[in-house]
Amino acid sequence: METLRDAFDFRDFSKPEKVGFVIFTLFLLVFPWLGAGSFVKAVVIQFLLFSLFGMGWNTIGGYGGQVELGKAQYVGIGAYTVALAMVWWKIPFWVSMPIGVLIALGYSFIIGYPLFRLKGHYFAIATICTSLVLQDIFINWKLVGAAKGIELPIHEHPDFLYMQFKSDTYYFYFIMALFYVAIFYMNWFRKSKLGYQLRMIKEDEEAAESLGIDARWCKIKAYSIASAFVAVGGGFLAVYNLYIDPYSVMDLDLSIKIALMAMLGGAGSMWGPIIGSAFLVPLDRFLGSWLGAHKGLIGVDFMIYSALIMIVSAYQPRGIWGIIEQFRKR
Repeated sequence: METLRDAFDFRDFSKPEKVGFVIFTLFLLVFPWLGAGSFVKAVVIQFLLFSLFGMGWNTIGGYGGQVELGKAQYVGIGAYTVALAMVWWKIPFWVSMPIGVLIALGYSFIIGYPLFRLKGHYFAIATICTSLVLQDIFINWKLVGAAKGIELPIHEHPDFLYMQFKSDTYYFYFIMALFYVAIFYMNWFRKSKLGYQLRMIKEDEEAAESLGIDARWCKIKAYSIASAFVAVGGGFLAVYNLYIDPYSVMDLDLSIKIALMAMLGGAGSMWGPIIGSAFLVPLDRFLGSWLGAHKGLIGVDFMIYSALIMIVSAYQPRGIWGIIEQFRKR
């Protein structure tokens, strides 16, 4: 009961935060009925998905202070578990997704134990290597479709067991529900014992260990929580796209995007990953589709994208949320 009370306790939020949260929630509830086109709906769904990824990454990267750049491997584990369970055994989404999360948790503990012997840039490089190795295995593994990927079997729409719908509205409300579960969980997490321990480890690991905190075990737990978050998102990606391959769900670019959105928005803050996703996802999709359609401008969107990230990071290392707090204090 105390855990639930902490999750739904927003008393420490400022009045503007509470008002903004309510307005944003009302907007999301009515958004599918505002007449937006399919492309705009897809962008908002992607924003909610990357917010979920970013909030997961924030547990280890923001509160724990570890530069983790291999989260795409857990997106892949979640996506492939759902897809293969449907193709091989016709297992419904509501059974296969939790199985994918459990596999991701087990795998994260197995590789997390040796990974957290490393620190700093060695740890970051090691997370990239583990993700690339797993991607290469799946690219060459014929049993799981290799580089060709997997197409999910089509069921008669609507099918709630297998999460297949003609309209994006159903997918929108489902990812929105996951998004709010993640927000309430993060509201509890930041006030939990583990949350405080991670912040102390981030500030001074030696001092934290001198107080009896097992820094390595705390990091492994946070890493596993982050892995579970992105595995859930990976399972959603499988049923949303009805097709997956190692390049779409395990690519290094995906890992970097997840980390960048959280860091740009404000790593270690409640709203940072959401703000970062709200900023970068529309920019990526709209700018990419506009500039990509003009001859000679292909790739310019990535240059603009990178320049904006560098400008914000140079001005305020705490990201966009840090800039908002600066203005609010003034």
